[in-house]
Amino acid sequence: MPAPTENDSVENAAILLMSLGEEEAAEVFKHLAPKEVQRLGETIARMKAVSRDRVDSVLEQFDALAANESMLVPDTDEYVKAVLRKALGDDKANLLIDRILQGSDVTGIESLKWMDPGSVAELLRNEHPQIVAAILVHLEFDQAAEVLKQFTERQRNEVLVRVATLDGIQPSALKDLNEVMSKVLAGGERMKKSNLGGVKTAAEILNMLGSSIETAVLDFVREADNELAQKIMDNMFTFDDLEKLDDKGIQALMKEVQSESLVVALKGATPALREKIFKNMSTRAAETLREDLDSRGPVRLSEVEAEQKEMLKIVRRLSDEGQIVLAGGGDEQFV
Repeated sequence: MPAPTENDSVENAAILLMSLGEEEAAEVFKHLAPKEVQRLGETIARMKAVSRDRVDSVLEQFDALAANESMLVPDTDEYVKAVLRKALGDDKANLLIDRILQGSDVTGIESLKWMDPGSVAELLRNEHPQIVAAILVHLEFDQAAEVLKQFTERQRNEVLVRVATLDGIQPSALKDLNEVMSKVLAGGERMKKSNLGGVKTAAEILNMLGSSIETAVLDFVREADNELAQKIMDNMFTFDDLEKLDDKGIQALMKEVQSESLVVALKGATPALREKIFKNMSTRAAETLREDLDSRGPVRLSEVEAEQKEMLKIVRRLSDEGQIVLAGGGDEQFV
């Protein structure tokens, strides 16, 4: 029996929540991250009818999982703090602890994660680029990228340069940011310098912006600091870099990508990357994909880039899970 895909798991969670009823489901939602709430909400809205067998299967799976759960420690918060401090030292641990245990506090900077990118952009549009950079590094990379798309090219470029050169955020500066954003993160004076921003963060945001904007930003950075531009490029992983994945990595990726999304994404792929994808599919599946690509008419560049970004998100998730091993873009090699 094949392992459930990520979509299957999300649908199962949605079915379970619908089975709980409104009040109980609402309590569960309070403990989820913004992106988790959005994805589950979209899935629930899309599921108009579910078979009784599917519902029973989900409930049985949950019952089996719940039966195996037990309270291993009396205070999980204190346990996490103690383990992380022993493993990582106080500085690194404190940074993680604040993120892990901040719970349902969704005011200030944290509340921006619940807002659509257009609204966030309106709030930040007249702020100094340094302030915008310091706030964006707290958001998910794709959300930060969508916010930047709302800015003018000059604003976008200036913010990305500051993200790339941001060497952490001092406690006093973080405290000021939180006051501007309604004091969200408590204990600023107690915190060590937050290791946010930098070349890697700039590269991750650029990965989500699309090739045309990406090129303009890198050209701007290169004019000001060629070495910085190269460092950013070395940390980027682009859609064309999929060609450097080994066959096992490509096969793992193909299991997670919907066929329609793959067709659109490959409309903008190099011939070499297309052939690598074909090679790692069954003969029948490859033939079907070739036919779909040939029969599909012109596709808007924005649609192609959107599907390519979704595939890159899957690649990063698989990399985090250890299913794919990858390195940065540029001249880096995959192992």
